[in-house]
Amino acid sequence: MKADKILTNFSQIFCPIDRGEPLRGAQMNEATIINDGYIAIKEGKILQIGTGQPSQDLIDEKTKIVDYTGKLASPGLIDCHTHLVYGGSREHEFAKKLNGVPYLEILAEGGGILSTMNATREASFATLYQKSAALLDQMLIHGVTTVEAKSGYGLNWETEKKQLEVAKKLNCDHAIDIVSTFMGAHAIPIEYQGRSGAFIDLIIADMLPKVKAANLAEFCDVFCEEGVFSAEESYRLLKAAKEMGFKLRIHADEIASIGGVDVAAQLGAVSAEHLMMITDEGIKKLSAAKVIGNLLPATTFSLMEDTYAPARKMIDNGMAITLTTDSNPGSCPTANLQFIMQLGCFMQKLTPIQVFNAVTINAAYAIDRGGAVGSLDKGKVADITIFDAPNIDFPLYFFATNLVTHVYKAGNLVVSHRQLV
Repeated sequence: MKADKILTNFSQIFCPIDRGEPLRGAQMNEATIINDGYIAIKEGKILQIGTGQPSQDLIDEKTKIVDYTGKLASPGLIDCHTHLVYGGSREHEFAKKLNGVPYLEILAEGGGILSTMNATREASFATLYQKSAALLDQMLIHGVTTVEAKSGYGLNWETEKKQLEVAKKLNCDHAIDIVSTFMGAHAIPIEYQGRSGAFIDLIIADMLPKVKAANLAEFCDVFCEEGVFSAEESYRLLKAAKEMGFKLRIHADEIASIGGVDVAAQLGAVSAEHLMMITDEGIKKLSAAKVIGNLLPATTFSLMEDTYAPARKMIDNGMAITLTTDSNPGSCPTANLQFIMQLGCFMQKLTPIQVFNAVTINAAYAIDRGGAVGSLDKGKVADITIFDAPNIDFPLYFFATNLVTHVYKAGNLVVSHRQLV
């Protein structure tokens, strides 16, 4: 079979090993790294990867050959936890953070998520679409080809629906693929203060069935945290969501450990998010239940805290982990997954192989796309990120700089020389 195009002369190609499930524990130390390699593409899919010069059997007069001498290639990066669609911004809270005001205190004063809720309720569909598209452009330029996007800044049906519809249209219009998560239980709206249980009832009885009927989201998420939703409320919501056919994830052990990990394990959630305050017992529970830990080190960085999720301990105890941005207007305003990868090394002491596995194959399984993306196996979608780097160590060692030069999405060049095509 002849290739449509062949990308050649890579200094290195990082090839995660797809075992049909996330890499867990010591498996996260494993990968195939091809030196002096090529990638052959046919009809938007991976046809072949190899070392040296491609076989003439792959080439005819129509085959386009592109030279990437000295560059590093990896599967397209996957950002598996974002709050993509929102109105406004929250730089006015920055001084409070610098003066040590805790996040939950800002939330209690009507800031935080509630501030963004008001801005998102007021924003038009067109405004949200344009703002989110611009954010996706930045993610793409930094090498991301697939994104998970949560709702959760509406906290009423009209605005939650608007957020999910924006994400759905962007999935059709933008080069980046979007996987949607319904997170109506992201905070307690003003009109339900002191009645969080009643708000959970509303979500279960009214919002979840509408999301499912309109096919607006695959996953359901909840913020299980002190001052937000209890473990019992989170369990009740996610159990109902599971019975309706949603896949599950949960914000757990971010600021305090109040039982969210137990909920994730009991209900078989695909992932538990944040986990900065997880206990040793919690790690063992998630490992036994095969729940992926979605770790967000830039949130710790942005909140100016000291506690990063214990990534190495999780791996040592057999867990699968990812690294992801938590891109949002308050606790982590960034679109740069490369920076998160670097924090994974500098602050969580992960190795380059562990980091690249976390943002490719494991991130793919965290959004239930492992069969299509996340590795460079034959037949998978040809999502490819190319770095101006000679090896996998360099883009983690050389920090705070966008080293992505080219990006292919389904075999099509969508970023060239750091510019959108």
